[in-house]
Amino acid sequence: MDPLHSFPLVEELVPAPDPEDVFLRMARLPHCLFCDSAVRHPGPVPNHVSSGAQKGTVPFLWRPRCRVVPATKIGTVPHPLLGRYSFLAADPFQFIQCPADGGDALGVLAGQLGPLTTPTIDDLPPFQGGAAGLLSYDLGRSLETLPTPGIDELQLPSLAMGLYDVVVAFDHALGRAWIISQGFPETGAASRRARAVERLKEARGWLTGDPGRAPRRTAAQIAMVRQGALAAQYEVDGAADITSNFSRQGYLQAVQRVIDYIRAGDVFQVNLSQRLLCPAREESPALYRRLRACNPAPFAGYFDAGGFQVLSASPERFLCVRGREVETRPIKGTRPRTGDPRLDRPAEAELLASEKDRAENVMIVDLLRNDLSRVCQPESVRVSQLCGIEAYEHVLHLVSAVRGRLRDECSPLDLLRAAFPGGSVTGAPKIRAMEIIAELEPTARGPYCGAMGYWGFDGSLDLSILIRTITAAGGWWQFCVGGGVVAQSVPEREYEETWHKAEGLLQAVSRP
Repeated sequence: MDPLHSFPLVEELVPAPDPEDVFLRMARLPHCLFCDSAVRHPGPVPNHVSSGAQKGTVPFLWRPRCRVVPATKIGTVPHPLLGRYSFLAADPFQFIQCPADGGDALGVLAGQLGPLTTPTIDDLPPFQGGAAGLLSYDLGRSLETLPTPGIDELQLPSLAMGLYDVVVAFDHALGRAWIISQGFPETGAASRRARAVERLKEARGWLTGDPGRAPRRTAAQIAMVRQGALAAQYEVDGAADITSNFSRQGYLQAVQRVIDYIRAGDVFQVNLSQRLLCPAREESPALYRRLRACNPAPFAGYFDAGGFQVLSASPERFLCVRGREVETRPIKGTRPRTGDPRLDRPAEAELLASEKDRAENVMIVDLLRNDLSRVCQPESVRVSQLCGIEAYEHVLHLVSAVRGRLRDECSPLDLLRAAFPGGSVTGAPKIRAMEIIAELEPTARGPYCGAMGYWGFDGSLDLSILIRTITAAGGWWQFCVGGGVVAQSVPEREYEETWHKAEGLLQAVSRP
């Protein structure tokens, strides 16, 4: 037997610990990453899953806070196992960071990851080590010729990723957890095994560490970007210490300018956002705990890039690759909800019947079909879900799913270059929409509307779209909220929609 086939080393944690508790213990470590399914869709474990539990059943009671509305004539029930897995990693053996104008950042990442390709173990959670972290929205400028944003006070990198050889992985459907140790960057069988054993031992120590030792990240301890160095800020009614880079009237005028571009034939849709800002008041791990409680989501996450942290409650998958199969799940169409299913039904019916929201969603589905067709077998690209409703803590969304199969000569790197950033957060056509975003939005987006997640040693990929996301940097908490503007848009309603999406974020930052 080839000795390399014995990798990675795996140790099951019995009983499985609580992921939040493990996060608090690991948050003090360098470059802590938490791919956090803070809320999960209900559903049975598929029969092909091998475990000690009875196949086809869930061995504990699901109490999802993300409700799936039954299928309608124009929507289908989402995949029942979205949000099945969570992953924690820290202390990467290499950390890669590229500035916004740093050339081919994706090529740099692929070059570091390529020599470390290795298969994974079946029947374990899919991320068993690899590159993980942040692809900022501004990474798009390394893929296309685009204007620079007007003001970029925080100067955050376009890419920040660690190469992680140890992962703590959770399967929520089975109620099980494992430490997985790859032994990289060593590549010889003996040296790799020795490192894998040592790192597995270290990881056991992480899980018994004192959660109170998590580093404090207060405004006083961070080199703060001075108020005078910020773009113009406008007070927000009813929200102390929170400002926007748009006045209300300024945002309405920007939406109208987009509508004018659409009517002139420049573009079909533009995703326009406003940036909210407030002083950082406490450590980022504590803020993330509140965010995941206020706004639970299946693609949530936390990433400590060293000089800044990204805290996300994203409901949206950007790209997933398993083997050669690709999936993207764009969200377009939003209504506020009360939390009472009976009271939410009129909003559900209104959202399903809305020509404007359906048009917004279908435009992005078409854009993503085109993006995937650049690297997938043409006959494989299909829409597996169109305008299904998913209900989250504060909002209802229209969600679609597009799937395809990578061509033999194409890789996840080719897919990223073809599809980044996600069309649901830019508009259509994508390049012209991004030019308009750079013209109308006063400040750089940074991580917002980029992606967070992993690219595994086995070639698997799973990335979220960074919406419902807070960036803690420069002594500030920055969080943007926006929506897709189309020809049927009403500026006042677009402005209101941004505040519906901000509700969970505002709850988190307002309760230190």
